[in-house]
Amino acid sequence: MSADDKVRVIAFPGAPNLPTFAAIEHGDFAAEGLEIELSLTPNSVFQAERTAAGDFDIIFTAFDNVVAYSEGQGAAGPGVDPQYAVIMGATQLELGFVVAPEIGSYADLKGRSLALDAPTTGFAFVLYEMLDRGGVDLSEISIAAVGAAPQRWQSVKAGEHVGTISIEPFTSIASRNGFKVLELSTQMFEAYQGGVIATRRPFAAENPGLIRRFIRAYLKGLDWVLDPANREDAERLLLSRMPEIQPQAAKAVMTSLLSPESGLTPQGRILPEGMKTVLQLRSKFGRPPRQLNDVEKYLDLSHYQAVVDGN
Repeated sequence: MSADDKVRVIAFPGAPNLPTFAAIEHGDFAAEGLEIELSLTPNSVFQAERTAAGDFDIIFTAFDNVVAYSEGQGAAGPGVDPQYAVIMGATQLELGFVVAPEIGSYADLKGRSLALDAPTTGFAFVLYEMLDRGGVDLSEISIAAVGAAPQRWQSVKAGEHVGTISIEPFTSIASRNGFKVLELSTQMFEAYQGGVIATRRPFAAENPGLIRRFIRAYLKGLDWVLDPANREDAERLLLSRMPEIQPQAAKAVMTSLLSPESGLTPQGRILPEGMKTVLQLRSKFGRPPRQLNDVEKYLDLSHYQAVVDGN
């Protein structure tokens, strides 16, 4: 295998990586002549900085991160431009507002500290909308940039902060440990584009065939995960790749992951209405202010469409 066949992938830790695990495990990437070098990012700033430096080719990230850096609102600062382009969808994603056992309502959050990946990107604006609807002004709480979901959960578990926004499996892990889920994003929004698969625009221009091979292999892994006949095997694979998941929490994690309302998107389709939700939240909370309504400017679905069309 030549060096040109190596694909450097960076993703956030979490259960939504299961299709990638499956495609690696079952040789779907290898069948396309690809060697996958998978790295897990500690936070969105690291991911953006390293991608901008050309260290990664395929990026699993929040759609909001793509928008933020495209609009000069990224947490790494205006000098960092990863040149993200969304090549396909990944997750609807159910975000849970996990809080300490002593928090009984939004009012109990006033004067307390919450953990986020970064205060201006990712899923921060979902949390801000929850707080707004719950009657809590941002001036009444403090925000700490802690990192990706594992670090955020550990900081809440350790009592350093009283809450965070979470994804699976960490939402279920928190619940199993006696922590509360104050609210779910699926209770607020009919659609929310959580995760996407992106690339760097220059990389896409230079390597269209490689991107299409990646998409084909990923879709095979996704189809396997979403096939009800493979549910038990998929659960075992997830536990083997993410040993931090308690076995008794695995079924709840899989149920959320396999639901199109809260998890993986069938066929890797994008969710236009879910993307509009992201733009609405960024228009409300993003700084400097932008009125955002053009989903298409962040997308390059030509490679995905070519694969779907059999090319």
